[in-house]
Amino acid sequence: MADGSEQKSLPIYTVDAFASAPFTGNSAAVCPISSAEEDIPDDLKCRIAMEMNISETAFVHPAKSGETFQNASEFNLRWFTPINEVKLCGHATMATATTIFRALGNEGSELRFNTLSGQLVAKRDGQLITLNLPVNPCSPKVPENLDGLIQEALCGIKPLDLQHAPGANVELIMRLPDEGGRASLEGLTPNISKFMSHHNTGEVKGVIVTVKASGEVNEDGTPYDFFSRYFAPWNGILEDPVTGAAHTVLSDYWSGVLGKQELFARQCSKRGGDVRIRLLGDNRVELAGKAALVIQGKINI
Repeated sequence: MADGSEQKSLPIYTVDAFASAPFTGNSAAVCPISSAEEDIPDDLKCRIAMEMNISETAFVHPAKSGETFQNASEFNLRWFTPINEVKLCGHATMATATTIFRALGNEGSELRFNTLSGQLVAKRDGQLITLNLPVNPCSPKVPENLDGLIQEALCGIKPLDLQHAPGANVELIMRLPDEGGRASLEGLTPNISKFMSHHNTGEVKGVIVTVKASGEVNEDGTPYDFFSRYFAPWNGILEDPVTGAAHTVLSDYWSGVLGKQELFARQCSKRGGDVRIRLLGDNRVELAGKAALVIQGKINI
């Protein structure tokens, strides 16, 4: 700088979560802060998230004074979209765990995160990161006056089922008819920018469109149970590539439909990603996937 002073900066990373290789899955930024004493104001967090301009930017620091990223096992974690803070984000939690394990030198096997959704746990098992998250139950009791939103989201297809999940991120599930399969889901071309003109009361802040699998398998030959896509313009996200939080809802729904406690799913965005699911009871679910550390650098603040 012209006056010779040093501009303050923070480390920042981007990680592709639920991804077997870089440039797939869902990208999140992670900004590690050395301690609670060094934490930055919320308005600066918002501006950093806006600058990163991806679905979520995570801010994390060791929960206990005097501990470091290398030796701590408990952290405080928050997530910001480009326009607001959210209560739950699975893929950015996976990205945060990946950053702490792989970039910051933590040699533990388990990390605990204190969040707006309670304490979340991330474990590493070989190439997989497994998240322990709260289930967000859904019910057939949906808000009124959603016909326009449903029509827009499904491009005129009549849904087989509608469910509402009023928990962390306030989502509406729209299930497509089984006979259309994955092709009908991937073929949807909704005008997502119009969603908020159809509904903006706060009773829906995310739309999950899902369909039952019909024999499709991944590259390893593992059969899928269901597919989904996720739209959240209310949070500044048109279509999210792979959404951990949405699978805390979908796990509840599809477990009930299929009578299974272990499920395998794919979110069918352009980037796409696979999610391994295990219902644990006590209103908890494990979501597991791979992640790729893509960018390491500093952001000047």
